[in-house]
Amino acid sequence: MSLKNLVGISLETIEPDPVVVQRFLAAAKRNIADSQVQAVSLETRFDAAYKAIMQIANLALQANGYRTLTSRPGHHRTLIQVLSQTIGLNSQTVIVLDALRKQRNILDYSGDSISATTAEDCVQQAESLPVEVSHWLAREKPELLE
Repeated sequence: MSLKNLVGISLETIEPDPVVVQRFLAAAKRNIADSQVQAVSLETRFDAAYKAIMQIANLALQANGYRTLTSRPGHHRTLIQVLSQTIGLNSQTVIVLDALRKQRNILDYSGDSISATTAEDCVQQAESLPVEVSHWLAREKPELLE
């Protein structure tokens, strides 16, 4: 389903804003730094990394002129699943990010703990996604980086 087809279902159209792009990049950078702090729990590191992933996915969507309808359920899933359309992210990475989303739901709604491996996987994804989005922005939407 195209992004246009999701308007009114899970997305709305917006005007891309360079100021918002810079805010998302800065916020994600702060959350990535927080996710690397070894003195906090694995859950806190995972949460910070996951938040950075969501901020970058939201940036990618907004750079394309869309925003999720947060009044409807599933906006995190939408942000992740449309990355293949917004920046051309490969399907394998989308699957990994969606698995992290599901793990986050388990943590939030069951109080379960997280493994060091899963926390590190989330941090690594949080570190690599902004790089891919920044390359995409420079190539496809340089006006949003000014």
